[in-house]
Amino acid sequence: MAFSERVTRLKSSLIREILAAAQRPEVMSFAGGLPAEAMLPALDWAGMPTSMGQYGTSEGEPALRELLAAEARALGIACQASQVLVLSGSQQALDLATKLYIDKGTEVIVEGPTYLAALQTFQLFGAECLSVPLGADGPHIDALRARLEQHAPAFVYLIPTFQNPSGVRYSEAARARVAALLDEFGVTLIEDEPYRELTYDGGMAAPIAGRLRKASWVYTGTVSKTLLPGLRVGYLIASPDLFAHLLRLKQAADLHTNRVGQWQAMQWLGTEKYRQHLGELRGFYRERRDAMQQALEQHLGDLADWHVPQGGLFFWLTLKQPIDTRTLVAAAMAQDVAFMPGEPFFADPDANPGCLRLNFSHVAPHRLQEGVLRLAHVIRQAQAAQAAA
Repeated sequence: MAFSERVTRLKSSLIREILAAAQRPEVMSFAGGLPAEAMLPALDWAGMPTSMGQYGTSEGEPALRELLAAEARALGIACQASQVLVLSGSQQALDLATKLYIDKGTEVIVEGPTYLAALQTFQLFGAECLSVPLGADGPHIDALRARLEQHAPAFVYLIPTFQNPSGVRYSEAARARVAALLDEFGVTLIEDEPYRELTYDGGMAAPIAGRLRKASWVYTGTVSKTLLPGLRVGYLIASPDLFAHLLRLKQAADLHTNRVGQWQAMQWLGTEKYRQHLGELRGFYRERRDAMQQALEQHLGDLADWHVPQGGLFFWLTLKQPIDTRTLVAAAMAQDVAFMPGEPFFADPDANPGCLRLNFSHVAPHRLQEGVLRLAHVIRQAQAAQAAA
């Protein structure tokens, strides 16, 4: 059977494989970015028109597009509803941008580390992913300039707010510097912000897209982290020169996003009950973040370094004695603990050993201590074996 050349680059998703293996109730899973089931709001379906069961427009429901445009303008992005495309989860934005820009050998710039599924999507279509290292408040700006001077990337893909996996939130100064560079070199920005609403210290920074004066841009978000991921409702907002192309790609992919999920999103966005829900969600996750921090200090303080995330769902740990954390997955699962190795979050995994990502939203605090203790035991055993070899 003859498949396309692209299929030779198709990789299975490590995170989906780990999540599948972690379905057993006894497993304490720090692996995925799963919202806590206790915080999934109850949905009221009363009043949904029968017409929502019919085919819809590819752009999305007009009222939802207006809501999303209004929210973006409040963040500083100058846009109209005509620039909003409602998606089947924000992951679809990466698929559409990839189809728009990438052929085999196309260069794109990403953070190091960056979102694993973005790397998979870009590399599936043959992209050459060029990394720029992240610091505590954003990308190393000199490294980004050097990349832009030496290459002609199709776009720069960034996650400026509670970056996945590192948890970094770009400072205002870093955002301004990045925007200035993209304008200077005329490079498109793909800005991914699924965790923006999950802030635990009250801080907020305006998107980079709203700071651009010349460069094209795509800004994307989702309701998966604040309402229900099962709704599969995300969105992108694009500069006018890109929107028509992305719309046609959306039409070719799936005609339109499910209208039932869109209707449900419209019942929440911009309402008082949504604001109240966000407040409760932040408090709930802040408590779990603090419990994770306490467990890490107690059991991993001598093994790893990390920063306490000010938002999002993840701790990013760097081992003081590097070891390929992919080799720890089986031993951790044998101890009923799941985590995400850090290596796959880099464009060059083998050159970046010794990091791991831990989610704190999904495991109850009373089980979290035991899970971190078991993970620490696995790491100690592996490092001892490495030292003895």
